Amino acid sequence: MGYGDDQHAAPSGARQRLGASGERRAASWLEARGYRILDRNWRCPSGELDLVAELADELVVVEVKTRRGSAMGAPEEAITPAKRRHLIASTQEYLLAHAMEQRPHRIDVVAIELAPGGRLLGIRHLPACVELEG
Repeated sequence: MGYGDDQHAAPSGARQRLGASGERRAASWLEARGYRILDRNWRCPSGELDLVAELADELVVVEVKTRRGSAMGAPEEAITPAKRRHLIASTQEYLLAHAMEQRPHRIDVVAIELAPGGRLLGIRHLPACVELEG
């Protein structure tokens, strides 16, 4: 989930808007680089996938992390071991649900940093930074 890691807590409105804004920016950024967005906020029992895209023949699951200010550290630091497990499980569920088990795939992170006022400071794309099991 682009707005936080605790799937059981309802996100605050501001945090949810920040996450949605980050996901829109990430999707546009990826599309400008040749990715085709297939799904947004795909939900399954294991969690949610922020973006599912494709580039050439590869399926790319994208976790988007957006931070305003630096008090909480870099956005990608929010990818905890538990979040990695959820991403891997959700990716496997997506592949099964779409009969794509044999398709080449990876999990990327797009980290978006904003100034406290909301101005974009930077976007970092970390390809295949979540290692898939098996």
